[in-house]
Amino acid sequence: MRTGPIVGLMPTTHPSAATSVHEPRPEPGDAARAPSPALHVRTVEIDDVPDLLALLPSSDPVRTFSWVRRDEGLVGWGEALRIETDGPGRIRAADAEWSRVVARMTVENEVGLPGTGAVAFGSFAFSADSDAGGVLVVPQTVVGRRDGRCWLTTVSAAHDSAAAVTAPALPTPTAVTAPGAVTFADGSLTTREWRTAVAEVVARIKAGEVAKVVMARDVIARAEAPVDLRHLLRHLAADYPACWTFAVDHLLGATPELLVRREKGLAACRVLAGTIQRTGDDADDLRRAAELARSSKDLEEHELAVASLVRALRPYCASINVPDAPFVLHLPNVMHLASDVTGVVDGALGHPSTYTSHGADGLGPSSLALAAALHPTAAVGGTPTKDATAILAGAEKMDRGRYAGPVGWIGADGDGEWGIALRSGQISTADPREMRLFAGCGVVAASDPEAELAESEAKLSPMREALRP
Repeated sequence: MRTGPIVGLMPTTHPSAATSVHEPRPEPGDAARAPSPALHVRTVEIDDVPDLLALLPSSDPVRTFSWVRRDEGLVGWGEALRIETDGPGRIRAADAEWSRVVARMTVENEVGLPGTGAVAFGSFAFSADSDAGGVLVVPQTVVGRRDGRCWLTTVSAAHDSAAAVTAPALPTPTAVTAPGAVTFADGSLTTREWRTAVAEVVARIKAGEVAKVVMARDVIARAEAPVDLRHLLRHLAADYPACWTFAVDHLLGATPELLVRREKGLAACRVLAGTIQRTGDDADDLRRAAELARSSKDLEEHELAVASLVRALRPYCASINVPDAPFVLHLPNVMHLASDVTGVVDGALGHPSTYTSHGADGLGPSSLALAAALHPTAAVGGTPTKDATAILAGAEKMDRGRYAGPVGWIGADGDGEWGIALRSGQISTADPREMRLFAGCGVVAASDPEAELAESEAKLSPMREALRP
């Protein structure tokens, strides 16, 4: 296990380079003293670009980034800087290292909207024990869109004066390729083994060990041709516009669940727990939505998830607003019970790294620090979280990797958006034709293994459908 964050600086004149140039690995206890590379960041306004995903120049899953919802958000490509962490402190270590990186930046920002200036995309493993660890990457180029305004951010080494002055033209993307025929196979457990595992977990819940366990399963997809992540991102964005379509370091998907957004001192979280599959018949779906809103099993599951999040968020907020009752979120494949929880971040708390180089001190913990405090929520782990995650680790018989971990972006001022990596898949680093697809279900005492399997199939459908020609 690494003893501290590993920081790498890419040569900005070669955006297609396959290997990063890392600084020497820090000795134990020296991570805080290792100098961070100095970067120059420039943001300028550009003409409106209504389709951000169409800008992505290549299918490289390592250096292609997305955080898009309803045609707004951020896309990026290239790699100016990479921070890698692991272990129990992987998220906080990345946040602290990001603050050190920011302190050595020079930033020219002509736009001033959230997502402008320096931005890092990140994703983190669900479990502290996972080899997947965590990563923050500063792309060489970021294009953003918000409220009809668009901007271009470029990042270069501080000593590269020519790159700092000259903003590159947007590249012409290579052709997007379809994956061809795709076959699916069981992952860590067969469907029969997974149903059995769910039944065993239900028995432990009924015995009083825990109140809820979120059980995930994986499916292996194998395509005829290498998977072009842009093909999947376009399908996901078109099919699920209400979700955040993301891509970071081989991981991509469309998540409906916002772990936390911090913007100008306000925190917002969307909690999803309690699910019912859609039938495609509008009248029947309205009836099923009403059933979901009255379901004691689903309401209990949702209440546990909201209470868990509020407990984790309360120490960081001066005030919190929790809705009296959830609403039903309608997605194309399923419907969820959903609650939007908001809070005023307590600026008096400060932060281990206060982002003072850009005047953002006094806003309290950063978005990534809040994500670290909230992860894992009951919605992806269970209740009580520590006991539930111990049970699921044995029952699932797999390493989730970065599935159900935080994924999103952070700015130089600490603001940012972090979702939970759901409805997602991981492109294999060994074989670009292969992906692991993931889905999870909240299991409580009233759960039926067959119904949970059906729910997991419904939650796998976004990624299955995204692989279509």
